[in-house]
Amino acid sequence: MDVAALSIGLSQSNLKQAVSISVLKMSKDQAEVNGAALIKMMEQSIQPHLGGNIDIKA
Repeated sequence: MDVAALSIGLSQSNLKQAVSISVLKMSKDQAEVNGAALIKMMEQSIQPHLGGNIDIKA
């Protein structure tokens, strides 16, 4: 076996794994930001005065 080729292959494998982990971390961070924005938007859309009274007179 060629030690240099084995070393290069292992290094490339480690790099691919590090890149994959980095991309997943960025994706997770973006999902957290989107979730927080969605929660904030839902909190602002609440209108407690609506739906309390029903007009049943025709």
